[in-house]
Amino acid sequence: MTVPKPARLVYVDWMRGLACVLMFQTHCYDSWLGGDARKTKFFMWSQLGGTLPAPLFLFLAGISFALVIDKLRQKGLASNQIALTVIRRAAEIFALGLLFRLQEFLIAFGWAPWSDLLRVDILNTIGLSMVLMGIACWMVLSLSRSPRTRLHLIGTAAAIALVISLVTPPLWTTWRPRWMPWPLESYINGVHNLGQPQPWLFPIFPWTAFAFLGLAIGFILLSDWSREHEAGSFALAGTGGLALILLARWLDARPWHVYAVYDFWHTSPSFFLIRAGILFSILLAVYAWCRWGLGHWGFSPIAQLGQTSLLVYWVHIEFVYGRFSILPKRTVGIRTASSGLLVIFLSMLLLSLLRSKIKSSRLTRQSAVEGKTAVRTARS
Repeated sequence: MTVPKPARLVYVDWMRGLACVLMFQTHCYDSWLGGDARKTKFFMWSQLGGTLPAPLFLFLAGISFALVIDKLRQKGLASNQIALTVIRRAAEIFALGLLFRLQEFLIAFGWAPWSDLLRVDILNTIGLSMVLMGIACWMVLSLSRSPRTRLHLIGTAAAIALVISLVTPPLWTTWRPRWMPWPLESYINGVHNLGQPQPWLFPIFPWTAFAFLGLAIGFILLSDWSREHEAGSFALAGTGGLALILLARWLDARPWHVYAVYDFWHTSPSFFLIRAGILFSILLAVYAWCRWGLGHWGFSPIAQLGQTSLLVYWVHIEFVYGRFSILPKRTVGIRTASSGLLVIFLSMLLLSLLRSKIKSSRLTRQSAVEGKTAVRTARS
């Protein structure tokens, strides 16, 4: 089987689905485990796995963005039209992020602080990342008229990802824009209203770097060479990922540091490179699974979740962290929390299947209406 190359790629759904599963387990164990269970290696590893869902979602947003840009370019749209189209979609995602925060605040009304309305969450960052990617692509497409435009897009996206990673540490510490109101500064470093940057938020620095990294990879995978050497291009991505991990570990082990304040787990460019390397490795593994493994054997719960990742993200939060949590928070053991995780997984899978069925029925009706209209037009 050859992995399809249209805008909706099989491996993208699989990676999104994997991000959903990692997100479920991280949130469930974080919300429900209590007492000594929170001191176990099991909990530590579950939360370490939680460092991957956000980078995966942003990385895949970048890849999908490249697919959309490429499709619009093939239609012959001007750079201004392309930019308006993608930025309009980005604004919708950002608006959904604000709506999600409003919903959470209203459901938790009475005990949620008003400042929760202005939290910088992952949907906000995905929307802003798409806006920034749209601006960057517009600039490149407007300035570059040569056959090497795709190469310029790749180089620009990779350079922006690197710059964002490199300037993150000072923007969290010595270069903090303290002159900004905290709701605005929070989009730079996640300071919120707590006086110090918070690692549990998703500011532009460093998170948007993963989106630009995905944008660069997306354009690479859409190049003529990658289309002709599909398996080889993914193998190179996986090999490059391993090289990035080794490079990051070597840099982190050096006795000297460039930054006045060095925080490996939250702002370090070395940790960014390690996670980038892991993303590349996951990309290769998922591609191989879809190409030669069981990934193409009929129905896949993981890929199904990936097709409705926004919906299951939106819904599961309330049943894990919110007022309607299916288990008491910070009180249960690993076995009970694992049972709750299974319930969340199955429930979100059913919700995803229902959403896909409704969408499929709607498309079928739309196609039937269009067909009847075409017949009437032909007869007239």
